[in-house]
Amino acid sequence: MMTFLDLRPRHEMVNRTRSFATSSAIILTLMLTTSVGAAPGDNLAVVRDLGGRIGPAIGAALACSDIPRPRIQAIIGKFQAVIREASNNDGDRNELTRQFDRSIADGRAAMASGRQDCRRAELQLADIERSIGAPAAGALRDPALSVAATGPTSAAAVSAVRGITERDITFGSVLPLSGANKESGRLLKVGIEAAFNRANEAGGVNGRMLRLAVADDGYDPNRTLDAMKQLYEKERVFGFVGSFGTATAAVAIPYSLERRMLFFSPYTGANVSRHDPPDRYVFNYRPSYSEEADALVHYLVKLRRVPPRQIALFAQDDSFGDAGFAGVAKAFRVLGLNDAAILRVNYTRNTVDVEPAINQLKTQKVPVRAVIMVATSRAAAKFIEKARDALPGVLFVNVSAVGASALANELMLLGPRYAAGVVVTQTVPAVSGYSSVVLDYKAALAKHFPGEPPDYTSLEGYIEASILVQALKQAGPQLDTERLIDTLESMRNIDLGLGASLNFGPAEHQASHKIWGTALDETGAYQPIELE
Repeated sequence: MMTFLDLRPRHEMVNRTRSFATSSAIILTLMLTTSVGAAPGDNLAVVRDLGGRIGPAIGAALACSDIPRPRIQAIIGKFQAVIREASNNDGDRNELTRQFDRSIADGRAAMASGRQDCRRAELQLADIERSIGAPAAGALRDPALSVAATGPTSAAAVSAVRGITERDITFGSVLPLSGANKESGRLLKVGIEAAFNRANEAGGVNGRMLRLAVADDGYDPNRTLDAMKQLYEKERVFGFVGSFGTATAAVAIPYSLERRMLFFSPYTGANVSRHDPPDRYVFNYRPSYSEEADALVHYLVKLRRVPPRQIALFAQDDSFGDAGFAGVAKAFRVLGLNDAAILRVNYTRNTVDVEPAINQLKTQKVPVRAVIMVATSRAAAKFIEKARDALPGVLFVNVSAVGASALANELMLLGPRYAAGVVVTQTVPAVSGYSSVVLDYKAALAKHFPGEPPDYTSLEGYIEASILVQALKQAGPQLDTERLIDTLESMRNIDLGLGASLNFGPAEHQASHKIWGTALDETGAYQPIELE
């Protein structure tokens, strides 16, 4: 027997849909004309309001599997163009994009909670399409027309999705394959491809082979945008995985977000990839630099009994170094220490010009007893070489981004005394150990990269790619970006045999918070140490 309460939701649905139709028709007219004759500040306000109104409708539509993705992407593409027109700088564009993403997330949350349903979402989407003149819903349900709209691919049902054919899935990675950090870039590529090859030899992911396309930016953010465009426009990648660096990520992430593409596990612990709430399309495997710095400060103060005022920071003079400094300062505050007196000395990215930093440390009235290093391998090795004699007895401790094996190789070229005792935090377990993931990784290396020695950087690439493979399998054969994002956000207790808990969630886009401690011995091998 139908009651009044049974009827009310339908009545409310009609009223809300009519209200949405009226407001969207007005605001979408502004959407198409917002850049004409308006002051920049007015444009931003209009687009911000528009994102708050349209975003929830798009989010609800994305949660409905019966609504074809090309319809939604057509509207998203128009709104992205409006954001570009209304923005005066990257900061405005990024702020509008994040606000739009939050509104989309609100729409998805409304679907999950039952406050929205797919019938209403379909009506709202159709209203938006009428308002902006988007292709008709019926046309975009036709796979052949979807293929025509998005370019030639091989499988009608999935060919509308960039980077996916019936036979393969292509990911992209921007890495330094030239310059001072080319070895780190090469190792990341080896690790990712080892995991992809292992999956491919077992039949791929739901019948598709995984492919990695790489573009070289030389660890130079001035080259990163061209590298991203190469992967997007020429390689037509589905998403990005394992890209290297902090300053480079500051260029790459906005590019990826603007196109609503997955940016998975960049090799950086900086906040550029860790917003609160998280950017929907950005996921991290590794812990943050703040967590690594916290572990090193506790190690020095609590275990090695170094007075805080005798700890200095050697850092790259850019956002990478800034992230490390912020982590050290935060760790000092947590311990109730004054962070204002932390001594920071710098070097310039892509150089080994460490003399100014050494000279600055030598002039300190209170002798420095430990240096926390936020640097790449060659600069770190050069600093240790110079500081061993200039600052005898000093402890050198590094965050993982230094590249453990590359640093060890550089120091051993100088001699065993330069390597002994140098500490490096790691975001992966010991490559000399016997955890399940390390054994799988070594087997994959032996088969697909014979003669390649195990390494912490390539192991991280292998782990992050293995997580991605699991997510792709769980997302199923009807794959698109939104489905993959939803799958990642649902993954809990990811079991790779790592010996650490790995979890994602809607508010948690960093899988690992585990830090391992290692120290070099005189043979250039890393030995495990306790950090607390």
